[in-house]
Amino acid sequence: MVEVIFDNYFKEIFSKIKEPLLKEKIIKQIEKIKQNPEVGKPMRNVRKGTRELYIKPFRLSYIFHVNENIVEILNFYHKDGQ
Repeated sequence: MVEVIFDNYFKEIFSKIKEPLLKEKIIKQIEKIKQNPEVGKPMRNVRKGTRELYIKPFRLSYIFHVNENIVEILNFYHKDGQ
């Protein structure tokens, strides 16, 4: 398993979520990432190096730092707001 760290921007967004079910889904996906950091879809172009998981209708963006064995959760945003 890998260590998970959270970007300050993600912490701010997560703290503003009021729906407990959505928070639970996010936590489950983070656990999934901890088990297999390469589970997310690799991004291209501007977002190259990051990966994303789909949590309908949102996206959870993260970076897997292979050398340090760390996953950094970057952002959580609506699919249409890319």
